[in-house]
Amino acid sequence: MMNKSLYIILAILLLILIFLNFGFSNSFLNKISQIFSQNQNNIKNSEIQDCFVETEEMTVRGSSLDPFIKPEQIIKALFGYYDCNEVKRGDIVLFNYAGNKNFVIKIVKGISGNKFELRKAESGWNILINNQIVKNSEDKPYLISGNAYKMLSLYEKDYKGIIPENAYLLLGNQVSGSADSTTFGLIDKSGIVAKVEI
Repeated sequence: MMNKSLYIILAILLLILIFLNFGFSNSFLNKISQIFSQNQNNIKNSEIQDCFVETEEMTVRGSSLDPFIKPEQIIKALFGYYDCNEVKRGDIVLFNYAGNKNFVIKIVKGISGNKFELRKAESGWNILINNQIVKNSEDKPYLISGNAYKMLSLYEKDYKGIIPENAYLLLGNQVSGSADSTTFGLIDKSGIVAKVEI
C-alpha cells in the first residue's frame, strides 16, 4: 500500500514540475521521469515476487525422522513457500506421496544439479552428494541395500550421476532408509507442498 502511495505522490510531483517548467532544464525533468519509471518497475517486481504462504501447525505421525523430529511433535508447515522460494539442501519439507493419505515429512539431502552417486561399503551402499557421504542428524552415514539400492541406482544410471532439474533426494533420519527416496526415488518439485519449521 505504501509503494502505491509513493507512486501517486511521485506522479503528482511530476505533473507539477511539468506545469511549472520555469528555470528547470530538460535533463532535470528527464531525471525525474526516470526515477518515476524506475519506481513503477520496482512496484511491479515486488508484486510479482509476493506470494501467499499459509502457516499451519501439524502433528508429526511416524518416527522416520526420530530423534531429530520426534513422533507427535508439533511443527509449522508453510504451504505455498516454494511457490516463490528455492528448495535448499537441509530443508525439512512436506510432500504429497500418492500412496499415502497424509503428507510425508522428510529432509532434502540432494537438489537439482548435485552430483549423485552410490558407493559400495562393507555391508551395503553409501549415498554420496557432491562426493560427500550423506549423513543423518546423528552424523551416521546412510547405508542402504537391496531394493533401496536398486531404486536409487536406476536414477544414478539414467541421469548420469546428476540430479535432474526440479528433482530432489529426500531422506528420513534412519540410516537404512524409510518411506523416502530409497523407496520411491527422486521427488519432483511439484510434489513438495510445504516447508517445515520446528
